[in-house]
Amino acid sequence: MTEAGKQALLPDGLRDGLPPDAAHEADIARRLVDTFSRSGYQRVSPPLVEFEDTLLGGASEGIANSTFRLMDPVSQRMMGVRADMTQQIARIATTRLVNAPRPLRLAYSGQVLRVRGSQLRPEREFLQAGAELIGASEPASDAETIGLAAMALQAVGVRDVSVDINLPTLVPSLCKAFALPDVVVQQVRNALDRKDIAAVEAIEGETSTLFAALLDASGPAAAALAALQALDLPPVAIIERDRLAAVIELVGEAHPDVMLTVDPVEHRGFEYHTGLSFTLFARGVRGEVGSGGRYRAGQTNEPATGFTLFLDSVLRAVPDPEVPVRVFLPYGTPPQQAALLRQEGRIAISGLSPVNDAVVEAKRLECTEIFIDGRLVALDSDEGAAKE
Repeated sequence: MTEAGKQALLPDGLRDGLPPDAAHEADIARRLVDTFSRSGYQRVSPPLVEFEDTLLGGASEGIANSTFRLMDPVSQRMMGVRADMTQQIARIATTRLVNAPRPLRLAYSGQVLRVRGSQLRPEREFLQAGAELIGASEPASDAETIGLAAMALQAVGVRDVSVDINLPTLVPSLCKAFALPDVVVQQVRNALDRKDIAAVEAIEGETSTLFAALLDASGPAAAALAALQALDLPPVAIIERDRLAAVIELVGEAHPDVMLTVDPVEHRGFEYHTGLSFTLFARGVRGEVGSGGRYRAGQTNEPATGFTLFLDSVLRAVPDPEVPVRVFLPYGTPPQQAALLRQEGRIAISGLSPVNDAVVEAKRLECTEIFIDGRLVALDSDEGAAKE
């Protein structure tokens, strides 16, 4: 490998953002946050690195294991590079904005870095954008965040958005209500995680029938909800089922074009969530484009819900960017002309020195138009070709 090749080599999962992709990603992130802002979500910008104990306070084990650590040479304290931004937003809400009116609506966008990627997301560094609704516990708050996430994706051109709604606390609540021994709880959890109906039915006790029915109550929201309502559930589970029904109704009314599905037993990826959670998908895109759910924010344990969108996945779901008009202004063109073209939305590139052939130079710089003889000429026109 040449010396230049060695200098260009990056660790696995990291990449350089190059033109035009870097600009496209930044534009999509801006448009997502603009959509959040129009619904009252105010932007905050936490630091990339924080002290480890504050960054990881309340974080799930998965996020903690994905976090890079380093020693701060100034304070001699361990620091962490954020692997997710949700905990940072919760910290801001419950410390610096603790006296702000509730419910508090916050939005964000920024890079995160993880120790390792996953099979579906091998990238270790990627851009997140999201929103958090803090200080509200009503079903309407869950419906608002689900709807906002879907609406933001649609606003940037993502088609066929679907939302899979989960109840990660339902199975633990049932196990506690039935006073199941720890060994049986683990058997139930393992069987449900594998979606293994035979293993669920093989579990000793009368509860195996109920857990098997829960496993069957997955799919399109209307059918799944009907299946759940047909079950004889203990009071703690009825509360979760009724909340799910309320959220589905609210989202369906506000966003009838968004497909809703339900999986009441899924909990992987929602380990720190305390209630209704969800995953966002787009047809034809590998893996999820976002996820969210209910949790407790900061040291004050405020009720909160929110979501994060993964820009690397979102970019695979949006249309390719439009190629901007690039205009070449030969050396000596008045600067006022360049300013006028930029005000009109064109990219104006000024020549820095005289050249023998301005058209050839314009094409070399990948321009599509040139300003010649006081007017714009398309480079693929007969007149533009004649100038060569």
